[in-house]
Amino acid sequence: MSISLKGDQPFENIPSVKAKALRINLNRHIYGTFAEIGAGQEVARHFFRSGGASGTIAKTMSAYDKAFSDAIYGEEPDNRYVSESRLKKMLSHEVNLLETRMDRENHPDKMFFTYANTVATIDFAKQYKGHGWMGIKFQTDPKDDFSEIHIHVRFHNFEAKAQQEALGLMGLNLIYGAYYKYDEPRKLLKYLYDHIDADAIEIDTINFSGPLFSNVDNRVMSMELIKNGMTEAVMFGPDGNNILPARVLYKKNILAIRGRFRPVTKVNEDMIDKSVEIISHQEGYEEQENLTVFEITLSNLRASNGDINELDFIHRATLLCSLGQTVMITNFKEYYRLAEYFSNYTQEKIVLTMGVNNLVEIFDEKYYNHLSGGILEAFGKLFFKNLKIFLYPIKDTNDGRIVNSNNLQVAPRMKNLYKFFKYNNKIIDIFSFNEDLLDIYSEKVLSMIEKNEKGWENSIPDAVTKLIKEKKLFGYRSS
Repeated sequence: MSISLKGDQPFENIPSVKAKALRINLNRHIYGTFAEIGAGQEVARHFFRSGGASGTIAKTMSAYDKAFSDAIYGEEPDNRYVSESRLKKMLSHEVNLLETRMDRENHPDKMFFTYANTVATIDFAKQYKGHGWMGIKFQTDPKDDFSEIHIHVRFHNFEAKAQQEALGLMGLNLIYGAYYKYDEPRKLLKYLYDHIDADAIEIDTINFSGPLFSNVDNRVMSMELIKNGMTEAVMFGPDGNNILPARVLYKKNILAIRGRFRPVTKVNEDMIDKSVEIISHQEGYEEQENLTVFEITLSNLRASNGDINELDFIHRATLLCSLGQTVMITNFKEYYRLAEYFSNYTQEKIVLTMGVNNLVEIFDEKYYNHLSGGILEAFGKLFFKNLKIFLYPIKDTNDGRIVNSNNLQVAPRMKNLYKFFKYNNKIIDIFSFNEDLLDIYSEKVLSMIEKNEKGWENSIPDAVTKLIKEKKLFGYRSS
């Protein structure tokens, strides 16, 4: 039996907090439980306050004590309780209880849901702002399997009460959106911030799953987070799935390369391989403590008309993931912002691998006019104690000479600043490069693919060539 959820109230006319909760409560088909750990019953209280909750809320609970929580949901092997793993266990456990205790024969038209969160708000010393996971497992037809939405949030205000209030509102918006905007996930995403100060809370990871979202690409939804200003960086693992940046970057040595990767070429591959080779010879190197990241800025995803080309983005992400790489999409136009972001999660070594042209741009003052301290402020954030630049050379198109850190040209005003960083071992040349690759340019490769010219396969990795041909990416046409 399919139950219509579309009411007579236009979703675009943002309803009040009470109106949202009341609309859920008055829908006799929606029925579920709330399980909230760490920040109190902030979401459930909206439904209690609005009235009519007896027909909607089966149970609310807060297994606040760790030992009691373990007794209900089981222990976490890594001892991390503010985690997606914990959220999944909470959702599954509570839904199972709901289905076990509510006989379907007696309740054939009930659409079950469980909302859960596990949250750590700001600490007493105000050194740790806090973060959390929230999610909903729900159905819009009693006969359907459950769908899920998982969200990771980071708090940016400095009062525990304000954080709890923001969490309560976002949880309410999530439940409301799940039932009344599940068929338009982009709008659902935007409406998560209804009645919330956009600067108060950040969503840096979101995952949709289940039959209602079978056509949703979570990579595209993650990009929506950046486009909407909800976060500044998202990450995908080699399997193509969203991953939480804080979890994978935490206490890692990071090697990052920025580019358009349209498509990824053998030059990009050589830059990373040679950088890893340098790092691997350093004392105390352990592979599991190092993470390689391919970063694409939002500006590099825009088409000529300024719009984001989502299909093109999916193509690039797919190719990079096929090489076993971790992909990061950011809103960081300047390199110093990327370095600053990494330093929020690790105090270990950070290496930025780049070409000569990129380094010359870094030393161009015009990119820092918006900073009160200009280029010196930017460099203070870029070249912090554990950051180095690995420099990949280019071939001068005029005379064929190899350009590296010893003969590149920066603006006259920047020469002494450049020398300071170079001779303090912050800029390291990659000398073991493959000179045969220096004539490869991704723009030329892309043009050859689009024009169906022969020979482009020689410029990109074999795995990438295979995928481009199989999936007909970047306008490829078989002969």
